Amino acid sequence: MTTGTQFLSPILLSLQVSSVASLFVFVLALFAAWMMKRCRFAGKGLLETLFILPLVLPPTVVGFGLLLLLGRRSWLGRFMEWLFSQPLVFTWWAAVIAAVVVAFPLVYQTIKTGFASIDADLEDAARSMGASERQVFRYVTLPLARKSLITGYLLGFARALGEFGATMMVAGNIPGKTQTIPTAIYIAVEAGDMELAAYWVLAIVFLSFGFVAVTLRLNGRNP
Repeated sequence: MTTGTQFLSPILLSLQVSSVASLFVFVLALFAAWMMKRCRFAGKGLLETLFILPLVLPPTVVGFGLLLLLGRRSWLGRFMEWLFSQPLVFTWWAAVIAAVVVAFPLVYQTIKTGFASIDADLEDAARSMGASERQVFRYVTLPLARKSLITGYLLGFARALGEFGATMMVAGNIPGKTQTIPTAIYIAVEAGDMELAAYWVLAIVFLSFGFVAVTLRLNGRNP
């Protein structure tokens, strides 16, 4: 029999992972989108391909790559183990990293589209009045792209909330530690507990519906 704590644990953990992951994703995607908008350099197309690649790869492939990158056999994995005094894989932070990598392309594309929609003449006018690039970015670019920024954040949160394949590969399914709603649903179905799985499905559908509804309303469309 499942207790209330056992039922709520994956939900609370998913919200915690998604909250932290979405903040990391937002900052990284914002910087990447601004860099791709402002800078010209060799290999720019290749770099953007790498940014988008996790969007089209199966999540299990992304998770396998993270497992190789963060595992004990890699120098990065050994360094992280030394830094945190424990292996990084199959921890809460591994779930966060998996969510960040999978959600990044969606947030990056959303913010990049928002930047591309800005009238460049407005930014040039600010520069002609003596504004620095930092001031143009803060007082012109960000306010004009506000809706895209908020939309990107909300979509990133929702994508992180629903991440399964990469999380399962690199973080596992440890109750109370790395068991998110999607992994909990999978285990419940495997165990034949369809009623419990259905409750978790309803929970994640309700949460995701809320994020999508806010996103649609933000963009002037009723859900």
